[in-house]
Amino acid sequence: MSAADSVPCCGPAPQAVAGEIRETLQGPETSPAGVAGDRPGYRQEPFVLGWHKTPVGLVPQVATHLSAADRLGGVGVRWGIGRGRYRVIPGLYAVGSPDAQSPVIVTANYKLTFDALRKELSGLNAWLLVLDTKGVNVWCAAGKKTFSAEEIVRRVRACGLERLVAHRTLVLPQLAAPGVAAREVRRGCGFKAVFGPVCASDLKAFIAADMQASPEMRRVSFGLWDRLAVAPVEIHNARRKALYAALILLFLAGLGPGVWSLGRMLDRWPAAFGSLVLGFFGGAFIMPALLPWLPFRAFALKGGLAGLAMGTLAAALFAGGLGWLDGLAMILAATVVGSWYGLNYTGSSTFTSPSGVERELRRYMPAQAVLTLAALVAWLVSPFAA
Repeated sequence: MSAADSVPCCGPAPQAVAGEIRETLQGPETSPAGVAGDRPGYRQEPFVLGWHKTPVGLVPQVATHLSAADRLGGVGVRWGIGRGRYRVIPGLYAVGSPDAQSPVIVTANYKLTFDALRKELSGLNAWLLVLDTKGVNVWCAAGKKTFSAEEIVRRVRACGLERLVAHRTLVLPQLAAPGVAAREVRRGCGFKAVFGPVCASDLKAFIAADMQASPEMRRVSFGLWDRLAVAPVEIHNARRKALYAALILLFLAGLGPGVWSLGRMLDRWPAAFGSLVLGFFGGAFIMPALLPWLPFRAFALKGGLAGLAMGTLAAALFAGGLGWLDGLAMILAATVVGSWYGLNYTGSSTFTSPSGVERELRRYMPAQAVLTLAALVAWLVSPFAA
């Protein structure tokens, strides 16, 4: 790494400071892959405003406002673009001008989470301890055990936090609770883990109230925007499956008397593919939007109901020139697709638990397979029945 790579983004630093930055960032700590320089600010991200000299070395100070590039990146990952690479380097960061008495807030190194936190901390002096959650958000990382007591202890020791602050308290996000044993944190590094509010927007009020959360701060809201925010990712994730499905349906749509017919394929393919698209829309968008009001507890059934409605619409739209078995196949296929994406949504909802998800998988995936087979049989038999 050159000296030019080491200076703060606000402008060139004096040579002595640049040298100290280089020495700090090329310390003994390495990334899991063994690449030297697993330190915050290593790549001089635009959100780094400058540096704090501390007993543990230079700590990058981060902005509390989001730039146009930050917002554009957030939109991109909402659509699944670069989602696996959207992360910040784990380590210690500063907000404002923190000192030995300032709170230490722990978060994940998923940049969308990091940005959501720092933009709520304007006017606050605090330390941010960013864990290596492999670029996964707090809640999912807690479920995957990457946001864990072990990672907190490792990061506290690596940063020398005990030499930086006079207190022994870490503020953790409430949604990290499933993955963190507070007792193990205390035993491993001597710091007490305090679970803060659900929303980062309540953090300043929580800290001002001597780290006492009101009942409202503990309550998870899951409004319409929250439910639909993750839905666009499904479009990105489904693009390859959609291509394979389109190619397979091109072949299946032409099957019938005389083995295969181009004219038959042109007549039937739009209906077949259209039913899958509408089923996807039902499970990935309509089901989350209507989640609190759809009957049934199981997400597979909620998604199946939305898919059934979309499949019925598809059968009505393409009714001309198609037999009743074609319509039945379209309805069944859309129901299965809606049910599948409804089941997949369990990983995005605060309404579910790991045990409940496992139970749904065991119970409804066999039923989805049966309905898929029934849809395929109805579709293949229809030309012969006609």
